[in-house]
Amino acid sequence: MTIMLKALPFLWQGLLVTLEVSGVVVVTALLLGLLMGTALTYAPRWLAWPVRAYSDIVRGLPLITLIFFVYYALPALHVNIPGWWAATGALAAFETAHVAEVARGALQSIHVGQTDAGRAIGLTFGQRMLYVIFPQALRRFLPPWINTVVDTVKGSALVSLVGIVDLMLSVQQVIGRTFEPLPLYVLGALMYFAINYTLSLLSRRLEARFAYVRE
Repeated sequence: MTIMLKALPFLWQGLLVTLEVSGVVVVTALLLGLLMGTALTYAPRWLAWPVRAYSDIVRGLPLITLIFFVYYALPALHVNIPGWWAATGALAAFETAHVAEVARGALQSIHVGQTDAGRAIGLTFGQRMLYVIFPQALRRFLPPWINTVVDTVKGSALVSLVGIVDLMLSVQQVIGRTFEPLPLYVLGALMYFAINYTLSLLSRRLEARFAYVRE
């Protein structure tokens, strides 16, 4: 217990880095994923095909491979990216592909008659998306999207492999000084659990908040 209390300030700094990385990735993946999901659903083929190729390729790669590629392989091509941005960018690219698929599934689940009805009353594409499609797709988008957010937090532990002092690397550094792995790994696991459990509770509240949406 004494070791855990002494380690808390250092682990807290690592936790803040984990939250920072996860926050940047979640916002980036949400914005880009929504755009890509919309393109997969409604864009012409010449635009949808590159997006489809990106989504399939990135989702088919292990996250650690993508992080190592950006951090180690790109410098060989004279593209030098600082470690924080390399790890965060790779994680964002990975999660963007998953959010795009979540958005595509949510959008395609809305009956085509909804789009036809909006077009019939003179709504533009943007208006149909904003007032007709997105509100209905939101309820179906939220649960799997929250899962991707949870996966982002868990996946952020891999940034420690390229020297980012996040929660996981902070735990390992303290263990290297104290040689007490069990209590420190338990403490780190509890901190990760607290984040993800909070996200799960938020997911339930959001689902209840938007449950009024009807088809």
